[in-house]
Amino acid sequence: MLHVEGLEAAYGDSQVLFGVSFAVAAGEVVTLLGRNGMGKTTTVKAIMGLVRPRAGRVVIEGHDVAGEPPFKIAQCGLGLVPEGRQIFPTLSVEENLIATAAHRFGPPRWTLERVYTLFPRLQERSRNMGHQLSGGEQQMLAIGRALMTNPKLVILDEATEGLAPLIRQEIWTCLKTLKDEGEAILIIDKNVDALAAFADRHIILEKGRVVWSGNSAALIADPVLKDRYLHV
Repeated sequence: MLHVEGLEAAYGDSQVLFGVSFAVAAGEVVTLLGRNGMGKTTTVKAIMGLVRPRAGRVVIEGHDVAGEPPFKIAQCGLGLVPEGRQIFPTLSVEENLIATAAHRFGPPRWTLERVYTLFPRLQERSRNMGHQLSGGEQQMLAIGRALMTNPKLVILDEATEGLAPLIRQEIWTCLKTLKDEGEAILIIDKNVDALAAFADRHIILEKGRVVWSGNSAALIADPVLKDRYLHV
């Protein structure tokens, strides 16, 4: 589905990524972990074309899209839930969802009705403007908006950052549902225990480099690993 190979990226003269490589298979849930400032969001931005890579490849189903415009990368089947949600504040919930609707790969799997089934609260608030929603509702809307593009891979940057515990749990439950339905997902989040409960593999970044990768059992079994790379 997605192969990232030797990815390097920088902001001006400050290099952030140093040869990052990993893959996400169809139907697989993979996490990007690491403390703040280690390159997780820059990795996502480089994949999506929001930061132009200095080197490396971003291969989506055999097609190298590294350096292509973001809209072309999205059209290859990547749906982004960005950090900060970035919903349209002056559009209603329903207008936000309809605005991104697309189905380039056959009949749509995700429709307005199916998103409302996944997030009943969005249907209840369908006529509310984006700026009238709570943080949790905005995150649900951002996920729903990404799904409405009918992507092959959903990427979530800071999936539950700043959300109340109950809302956070609701987001995790929805992501588990997506996994059960065969969605490929790449997630950035700090809640390691919640991620370990349903993700297939984990990638840890330290100063722009991949320093560890493995499954949930290996991650949970190694407290030294978590203390060294994940705890503040």
